[in-house]
Amino acid sequence: MSSHLSPTARVILGMLRLGAETGYEIKRAIDLSTRFFWSASFGQIYPELRRLEERGLVKARPDPRGGLKRTSYQLTKTGESTLHDWLTDSDSYTFELRDEGLLRLFFGDLLTRDEVLENLHARIEFCDFVLDRFRELEPEARTGFMEEDQLYPHLALSYGIELMEFMRTWCERTLAQIDAGELPPSPVP
Repeated sequence: MSSHLSPTARVILGMLRLGAETGYEIKRAIDLSTRFFWSASFGQIYPELRRLEERGLVKARPDPRGGLKRTSYQLTKTGESTLHDWLTDSDSYTFELRDEGLLRLFFGDLLTRDEVLENLHARIEFCDFVLDRFRELEPEARTGFMEEDQLYPHLALSYGIELMEFMRTWCERTLAQIDAGELPPSPVP
């Protein structure tokens, strides 16, 4: 059954299991953590919560606060089992890297050399910005994500820091090689 879940559904089930209860809390948790490698918008979260409820994977209950209508969700036993099945399924990995900087580099032949170099400079600045943000999150991630005993999100953050450092270094090296005329290689006759 877990293979029939959308990526958004998987993130939602995981966030519910980690302690988020409402669509808003799920979105907030995603924005503080997985959005750097797997995001979801409100426009994806709320319809998916309804589908998960229809499938019996989550249970919704009205939970108004003050004058606000609010719905809280919790995993059902089937939802917990489905999440666990997906988390332990070693045959269904999806790799999807959405990287606009890499997409722009791919289309670099449509730009001038200087425009490509400018894009690489911008990418280095972007890497610095993300690294600063990740390092701001690191102290909190070391003490748990939504609860103190949830330390694996820190490992994911550590992965993200190392990946951004690699990307920054790669962009600097590639920029220098293009600037020195070493790249791109000449076409083979």
